[in-house]
Amino acid sequence: MANILESIRQVFKHRDLRMRIFWTLIIVLIVRIVTHTPMPGVNLDALSQVFASNQYLGLIDLFSGGSLNRFSIAMMGVAPFINASIIMQLMGMALPSVEALQKEGEYGRRKINQYTRWLTIPLGMIQAYGMIALLQRSDIKVLGDITMMKMLAIILIVTAGTVLLMWLGELISEHGIGNGVSIIIFIGILASLPQGLTSTVALFDASKLIEILAFAVLAIATVYLVVYITEGQRNIPIAYAGRGGGNRLYSGQTNHLPLRVNQAGVIPIIFAISLLLFPGLIASFFANARTLWIAESAQWLQSAFNDKWVYGALYFVLVVFFTYFYTWVVFKPDQVAENIQKSGGFIPGIRPGRQTIDFLAYVSNRITLAGAIFLGLIAVLPNIVEGLTKIQTLTLGGTGLLIVVSVALELMRQLRAQLIMKRYDTI
Repeated sequence: MANILESIRQVFKHRDLRMRIFWTLIIVLIVRIVTHTPMPGVNLDALSQVFASNQYLGLIDLFSGGSLNRFSIAMMGVAPFINASIIMQLMGMALPSVEALQKEGEYGRRKINQYTRWLTIPLGMIQAYGMIALLQRSDIKVLGDITMMKMLAIILIVTAGTVLLMWLGELISEHGIGNGVSIIIFIGILASLPQGLTSTVALFDASKLIEILAFAVLAIATVYLVVYITEGQRNIPIAYAGRGGGNRLYSGQTNHLPLRVNQAGVIPIIFAISLLLFPGLIASFFANARTLWIAESAQWLQSAFNDKWVYGALYFVLVVFFTYFYTWVVFKPDQVAENIQKSGGFIPGIRPGRQTIDFLAYVSNRITLAGAIFLGLIAVLPNIVEGLTKIQTLTLGGTGLLIVVSVALELMRQLRAQLIMKRYDTI
């Protein structure tokens, strides 16, 4: 505890760090004001009922920073920007021009960021229309009967709200502490905790005390496991041959290549959520079709995806699959082996070239299996906890915990790096 207090004192000792924290808090306050500004003409009571009966919307609301369940002017949050970023990463594999930009340093990064911003606008409009259509096709009317002009106005306002949050997130990244988009999601998750605690206290039943204690134990164990897996990595030793200069011979050096257990972060969960929402959204359009077999098929598909066990099994499988897929996208053993060889290094006991590539691929696949199973269990954790404790007012969202822990650890790393830089400046 003393070390934590000393670290906080050291952070606030430096004026520029204080200003960065101050600007971060100011921008976060503006973000919360935006996310709490509801769209006019929305039946919020009906919206709450829709969220209570649809588990998919709760997952989307997680990445919107809590703005979707209020139908705010930034209803989609930063989700379109996240999707645009993922698409640009995947395009780096498919398009040589984008791959060339990724290798051009700062200039390439700025151009890719610019393309990502432009792509966010049409994605925001498409997602806003899809969400409005999904809400309108539910049994509970949230917006009532709306005209085409009103629909267009809502889409434009919601898209503008997404662009505003994207800009505020970039301001945090540039002038504040941490990644702005991650901070927005982080604050949205934390803001939802008091509501769950209040609901549990209001409906407290002494007969469920054991279940509540079991929930608390599971929550602590989950946080520990998330931190442990998030920080877990396999260090592959890299040796460098001795080099001569003049009449001296410098001995070789040894370094290591860190391979994280969870290299994909929460990206596979985002992919899986998007794919699971798509069949339900399509089925909602055809549930009232005039053709009988189309309507019955759509209704069967909706009922199947509303079954939490079917949904949980599909969710787990998709998260595992996308973990492997995204790790394969971001970690290329052939490029890593080439970079090691160019720098004069080698893995002890492994020949450079094909053997190094095969060894890196083998190790990556082994540790990715652990990371994939971990992410899959994290994704379906709410269903597991609800089945064990029978508590519905508190939801132990593994995805939310993963984001909160990841963002908190990244903030700690950045603050520690800033403090180390300050120490070096004073020497």
